[in-house]
Amino acid sequence: MFNIDNNILLALSMSFMITYFAIPKIISFAHKFRLSDVAGERASHEGSTPIFGGIAIFSGIIFSLLFWSELANIQFIITSLVIVFFVGIIDDLLGLTPYKKLIGQIIAILIVIYLGEIQIDSMHGVLGIYKLPEIIATLFTVFVVVVITNGFNLIDGVDGLACGVGIISSFCFGVVALIMSQLDMVIIAFSLMGALLAFLKYNFHPARIFMGDTGSLVVGMTLSVLAINCIRYGLVFKTNGLLNKGPLLAIVFLAVPLFDSFRVFIVRALKGDGPLTAGRDHIHHALLELGCGHKYTSLILCAISILLILGSYFLLEYNINTGIAILAGVSFLLLTIPFYIMRFKSK
Repeated sequence: MFNIDNNILLALSMSFMITYFAIPKIISFAHKFRLSDVAGERASHEGSTPIFGGIAIFSGIIFSLLFWSELANIQFIITSLVIVFFVGIIDDLLGLTPYKKLIGQIIAILIVIYLGEIQIDSMHGVLGIYKLPEIIATLFTVFVVVVITNGFNLIDGVDGLACGVGIISSFCFGVVALIMSQLDMVIIAFSLMGALLAFLKYNFHPARIFMGDTGSLVVGMTLSVLAINCIRYGLVFKTNGLLNKGPLLAIVFLAVPLFDSFRVFIVRALKGDGPLTAGRDHIHHALLELGCGHKYTSLILCAISILLILGSYFLLEYNINTGIAILAGVSFLLLTIPFYIMRFKSK
């Protein structure tokens, strides 16, 4: 069905191998120099765990892209990844305010928009909107990147969860790009997937290392670029004409972090709290409170992600607004069930 270019498999293999063999060295280095995350009162883990897994993930992705992609086509994407990598490193080492991290993300995506010429220039009928004016397209693209990157960061609170969701998302984005014959995006997606597969061995419960903000920012930015590309180009699906279903697919591939973050922001707004206020009101916190533990919390949420993706196949035949509305309703239902169970048990 697909024409698999050798560079795709080589990119996947190289990113996996580099990440896999780099992590033990990073763990050893972090323990030697006491560069670890000590569990606090809001932490869901115990003891002290190295937090620089993002270095290995970044190394696997970057070297894979440098060797197997057409650099002229993605040089500015690589530049943006380098920027968020250093923002993450500084944050993990010294600590940055959320707003300083936000500035770094915005600079990185503006490079992709204006130099890489990658942005969301059409909504393809979502809410009846098609072509976007340039300034609106830029602002909306920046908004999408910030939401995806921070949504991914917010679910990185349970061993293996962010990594598992990232693997599922990158695989799906890669398959869509492969169908659309976008080799550069396929290589980016599978380079990310390879790095995360290697990282999962060390991050699944009990985690020996965390990806830290370095990893979550790099992975979030990579998924953001893939999502923007998916929204822009699609999957072109024939239903009474050729329709771009990219927006629906981008949302469902990232449904768990997006809808969980959206639910949390709504709950906090109703309480009068700021959206960036720290708390234990995410879906993974609820599952932990119900006694699922790290392992089963990650497996349950990854299973929900896969279930939503498989179910979205039946939404492709619908109008895109109807499809997104159904997806949102089902996602919110699934992600609120644990909170209703908690409330029932507390009574």
